[in-house]
Amino acid sequence: MSTTTREQALLGARDLGITFPGRRGAPRARAVDGVNLDIGKGEIVALVGESGCGKTTLARSLLGLVPPTEGRITFAGEPLSYSSRALRAYRKRAQLVLQDPSGSLNPRHTVYDAVAEGLRIHRTPGDERTAVARALSLAGLRPPERFFLRYPHELSGGQRQRVVIAGALALEPELIVADEPVASLDASVRGEILALLLRLREELGLSALVVTHDLGLAWNIADRVAVMYLGRIVEAGPVEEVLTRPHHPYTQALLSVLPEAPGEAVVLSGEPPDPTNIPGGCRFHARCDILASGEAERVGVADACRTKDLPVLGGHEAGVACHWATAREEAATGREEVATGREGDTSREEGASHDAGTSRTRGTSRTDDGAQGGDVASTAGG
Repeated sequence: MSTTTREQALLGARDLGITFPGRRGAPRARAVDGVNLDIGKGEIVALVGESGCGKTTLARSLLGLVPPTEGRITFAGEPLSYSSRALRAYRKRAQLVLQDPSGSLNPRHTVYDAVAEGLRIHRTPGDERTAVARALSLAGLRPPERFFLRYPHELSGGQRQRVVIAGALALEPELIVADEPVASLDASVRGEILALLLRLREELGLSALVVTHDLGLAWNIADRVAVMYLGRIVEAGPVEEVLTRPHHPYTQALLSVLPEAPGEAVVLSGEPPDPTNIPGGCRFHARCDILASGEAERVGVADACRTKDLPVLGGHEAGVACHWATAREEAATGREEVATGREGDTSREEGASHDAGTSRTRGTSRTDDGAQGGDVASTAGG
């Protein structure tokens, strides 16, 4: 399991904000609203959330395709520059794999031309044919020469997605951003593509950001997961921790609809709020079943849920942005401290009792020794 620190991050975002003009003079829409995110070398991070939560906009911004309105992005410790030359160099190191391979591939281009396109754009030195063959082999299309002259319509959906991945691999990137990489594929093929991404990480040390609405996919591929809602990450951490012990009600709701999830599915009411009019307090409170059920009131945070904004989560740390979850954690910590204190008091009492008993024993021993010594002296003196 990868544990990323800020110093180790290959890609980092700090206080990232992205807004778009509103329609017909409406306020600007905050698609991304204060996001911190780190991706370490050789790490796979899943960015999870409903459609419209801002995850694709965030992913495109991390690739330099959408300049942020606020905050900054760093790659390999250096701030991302938006000059044409700098972006060209950056996009060779960070590649995008789109959801729909049919839409990503030109139907008039052969597989060879599709994979070689990036090499030609970046004027990559070396033998083009060798580079294309290597990329196709890495993507699992072997022997690669058999696919050179084929067209997209002659391939299966899984093969087309492998061609798209090969086109990214041809430039030998350090990072791949995969936006719903298996959403358009049959279930039988999805596992093969996920296994391919994992193998590429092991063989090439690739980092990856996988954008998905599917928590099952995140479980199978990611080291860490970040759950996004209405432009902000609301829960993040190691995948086992977040997906087996979720703290945020939104994460719990997303997990509840998985086929293997115990209990009844949590049905969220209504639609996500308009990003041009983000509500105060917790941005999830209007749809939160914890607040609606009175559970937040029971722990004394209902008003905070409606009115008090939450801090932005760190980029590399596990955390949750939820008043209710924080209150429960603080209560549990308090109970543990009380229990620890009681155990300490009991230990001190037992220790004092033990010391007193030992002192009495030692005193008796000294008295006995003294009496015996006196008897010996009296005998000797006599």
